[in-house]
Amino acid sequence: MTRLRPAQPLDAGRVGAILSAWIDETPWMPRIHTRAEDIGFASMMVDRGWVTVSESETINGFLARDGDDIQALYVDASARGQGVGSRLLSDAMRRVDQLTLWTFQANIRAQAFYERHGFTPVERTDGAGNDEGLPDIRYHWQRTPS
Repeated sequence: MTRLRPAQPLDAGRVGAILSAWIDETPWMPRIHTRAEDIGFASMMVDRGWVTVSESETINGFLARDGDDIQALYVDASARGQGVGSRLLSDAMRRVDQLTLWTFQANIRAQAFYERHGFTPVERTDGAGNDEGLPDIRYHWQRTPS
């Protein structure tokens, strides 16, 4: 049984490890930070109260949200395709009336995922504005009035 809960400080190591593993397994993604820096980044997001984790026996995914902005959504390789990302995203969508996020243009799976959940691309860049220097896309979702 998977449950969602707010991340606690001791979760930062696992959250950072999920992020690092995704970077390691993604051929087009440059590693610009050490694994220790990934954990430090995770710790900062947890400390700010941004992170919701998905947990079964262990944490298998997380979403970091600063207000209306999704900063990160990653699922452990062993849990992909099992609805973890959808549950995390649906939880965020229940909490606010609109969301924005960025994903890389090379990340075709993420684009399909967000578009399935009602997000629309609203801006494309050449990557000059992100640390990785990769072209990206800003997505927006707005709750439809009932």
